Amino acid sequence: MTSTATAPGTEGRKAHPDHLGHVIFITAAAAMGGFLFGYDSSVINGAVEGIRGKYDIGSAALAQVIAIALIGCAIGAATAGRVADRIGRIRVMQISAALFTISAVGSALPFALWDLAFWRVLGGIAIGMASVIGPAYIAEVSPPAYRGRLGAFQQAAIVVGIAISQLVNWGILNVADGDQRGHVLGIEAWQLMLGVMVVPAVLYGLLSFAIPESPRFLISVNKIDKAKAVLADVEGRTVDLDKRVAEIELAMKSEQKSTFKDLLGGRFGLLPIVWVGIGLSVFQQFVGINVAFYYSSTLWQSVGVNPESSFFYSFTTSIINIVGTVIAMVLVDRVGRKPLALVGSVGMAVSLALEAWAFASKAADGTLPTTQGTVALIAAHAFVLFFALSWGVVVWVFLGEMFPNRIRAAALGVAASAQWVANWAITASFPSLADWNLSGAYVIYTVFAVLSIPFVMKFVKETKGKALEEMG
Repeated sequence: MTSTATAPGTEGRKAHPDHLGHVIFITAAAAMGGFLFGYDSSVINGAVEGIRGKYDIGSAALAQVIAIALIGCAIGAATAGRVADRIGRIRVMQISAALFTISAVGSALPFALWDLAFWRVLGGIAIGMASVIGPAYIAEVSPPAYRGRLGAFQQAAIVVGIAISQLVNWGILNVADGDQRGHVLGIEAWQLMLGVMVVPAVLYGLLSFAIPESPRFLISVNKIDKAKAVLADVEGRTVDLDKRVAEIELAMKSEQKSTFKDLLGGRFGLLPIVWVGIGLSVFQQFVGINVAFYYSSTLWQSVGVNPESSFFYSFTTSIINIVGTVIAMVLVDRVGRKPLALVGSVGMAVSLALEAWAFASKAADGTLPTTQGTVALIAAHAFVLFFALSWGVVVWVFLGEMFPNRIRAAALGVAASAQWVANWAITASFPSLADWNLSGAYVIYTVFAVLSIPFVMKFVKETKGKALEEMG
């Protein structure tokens, strides 16, 4: 499933002002999937210690329960496109909303560790589906003149979802008097944290009934009149609808379906450009960014910060994530992708090194000296800021632009799969690494941040201002 190509001469077409508000509503409704993506990915941060205490499990088993959702993410991302091409974009949104809802209820009321893990996988499938269907649908319903700005709704929704999940966690913990296993509304606090997601999940499902099917899908199943009606709604009734349908049909016929075989042929099995894409995906995860989103509350508590403060710091980190993302969205087309990536790598390397230095002073009782504690807190926020304003956004831009047309879809799929695998590796390994040596874990992340600098300088080519047809 790919987004509708913009035909020559259509770039300047604008939606009639009367329709733009409607288009923004449609985009915001679709972006609720991104909100749930961010919310579900990060809400587990508040439940980690509660799960550990409830089921009396060690770090290795705990890590698997946290990371197992990523298996579901990979499944959802791999299947969403094909399913959407068969039954439609809206139906996939509704399936995703249903899975989010079921996962939230199941995670809030588990009767054993294994079924909690199952509900986590189910939520992961929903995340994977939302990560694919949201951007594709938004691209397909957006007027060409507004596509870039409307497409940014998805990423904005993800980081807002992360922030709201941390704010909700913090609020619930305060109601529970700082105890993740304290009872609120008849269940333990950590269970309520996971269960609250049912509210935005149901809202997402309801909104999916209020927005139209993608005109591209309608044309693919020969519902031309319905496609024209949607195009008139989102692009204005002055648009030549017959011409637009012809443009979309032509774009669909000219698309080449790339396969994994098309990626073979390089010295190490795959084409060099595919390895670069895989490298970008792996470095994005191996700097340890998801430790900040999945384990930050546990991390701060492990160095002597009280639970309420640790949850508050998780929330402030997520706000910094939003700020950095906005900066990246403003600068990525002005400064370029490669300079932003390099600035981010340097900033992350310095921040991570400072965290490693600070955590090396961890006392036997788990506390940090005042100076090191302050440095660790500032460095942690700086790390998230530098990641968000660079690799958090730039990698996705690179992956969407850097591959030649004939292999773009397949190469992007391989690179995205590598990202999920790398994400799982970091998520599953952190608790055990932290038990072994917390400072040592951050030294490892620092090394990867440093190595990303020569990788970008030597292997990554700037894509700013280049047509997709120029990539090769």
